[in-house]
Amino acid sequence: MPEIFFVSDTHFSHANILTFVRNDGTPVRPEFSTVEEMDEYMIEQWNSYIRPQDRVYHLGDVAMNTPAISRVMPRLNGNKRLCLGNHDPDVLALRTHFKKIVLWRIFKDEGFICSHIPLMPGQFRHKVVLNVHGHIHQNLIDDPRYFNVCVEHHDYRPVHMDEVLQKVKEAREWTQDHE
Repeated sequence: MPEIFFVSDTHFSHANILTFVRNDGTPVRPEFSTVEEMDEYMIEQWNSYIRPQDRVYHLGDVAMNTPAISRVMPRLNGNKRLCLGNHDPDVLALRTHFKKIVLWRIFKDEGFICSHIPLMPGQFRHKVVLNVHGHIHQNLIDDPRYFNVCVEHHDYRPVHMDEVLQKVKEAREWTQDHE
């Protein structure tokens, strides 16, 4: 049976991301000294969790250039879908590697919505209580209705649906207490 996973902001081949720093001045991705090292680690992490038959929702900012898309995407296991991010400029190149490309994906029955950029709670529909998102990298929103799946928070690997469903449960409980 295929499993479902979520990931965001891999930024394959984005050398400049290695210079990004947190508010305290420490690097956002301190584990890597080169972009090649970063890319290879993320590919290894991805493939150690994802089987060929699994489904992966990438929530944007896949790679920084077309050669990176062509070089990395065929190496990643799974049936991939994409919620476009602000750094996904070459949609034609991405179409080759993703079964679907959308702006957001609602999991109505499960109670969550996926997007690249965090949505305002007023934008949630269909009894959605959780926004699974990326975009803000090392930052977190101090609100249980948000789950940041940027790779920096999850050892550069995709997050399993079970982790998302646990966050949905926590968001429902919080929402009931704050109505």
